[in-house]
Amino acid sequence: MKRKIGVRREVRTESENAIEVKNLHKSFRLPTEKAWGLKQAIFNRLRGIKGYKDQKVLKGLDFTIKKGEFIGIVGRNGSGKSTLLKILAGIYYPEKGEVIVNGSLIPFIELGVGFNPELTGRENVYLNGALLGFSNKEMGEMYDDIWKFAELEQFQDQKLKNYSSGMQVRLAFSIAIRARGDILVLDEVLAVGDAAFQQKCNDYFESLKEHGQTIILVTHSMENVRKFCTRAIMIEDGKIVHDGEPEKVAEDYLKLFK
Repeated sequence: MKRKIGVRREVRTESENAIEVKNLHKSFRLPTEKAWGLKQAIFNRLRGIKGYKDQKVLKGLDFTIKKGEFIGIVGRNGSGKSTLLKILAGIYYPEKGEVIVNGSLIPFIELGVGFNPELTGRENVYLNGALLGFSNKEMGEMYDDIWKFAELEQFQDQKLKNYSSGMQVRLAFSIAIRARGDILVLDEVLAVGDAAFQQKCNDYFESLKEHGQTIILVTHSMENVRKFCTRAIMIEDGKIVHDGEPEKVAEDYLKLFK
């Protein structure tokens, strides 16, 4: 039987699952010794020196996210959280296992990914939309809503390089949460902008939760896990060690630092 590997995106309206993760593995090669030139590389190989070591980041993750769940993913730095999100978003490719994404997925993982500083804000919105798989017509329907939420309407035709870092965060964040996708993936982004904009974001997340939007939030804030999430998953050393009630997962996470 052929082994299933990769990320499969499909739309199955009859399915109650938004994402299915099956036996997911991911490793990275870390250099341990640099070979100065071809001669040294050949010499190292003959001596059995690989020049790298394999770091296993994800070690057989299995879980399912149902449509309408607000999932918190927690874990210490280096536990594998961000690697998991990048596989879900299609940035990384797993070496073993399978991910089934049922519907369109909107990631907000790294600030500035897909932005071009030489283009205007208007042009960057459409560029980001294209990268997310939306047509110009679809982005046109979302366009005014994106700028209104970001509160940056007067800067639409300025080049992005003239935006402050805070303005860029707000625009990127607004594209992510106002683009009409089935699944929203967020990596530690609830503390964007000033206090007023943060409250606006919090209120918006409450409304998403009430309307059954599927959301995956990676965070170190147990306050946000308790406040927003309907379920939480804790990853430690590339494995799921707890999957359940947000309050209990938050307690277990905080125990790691005692």
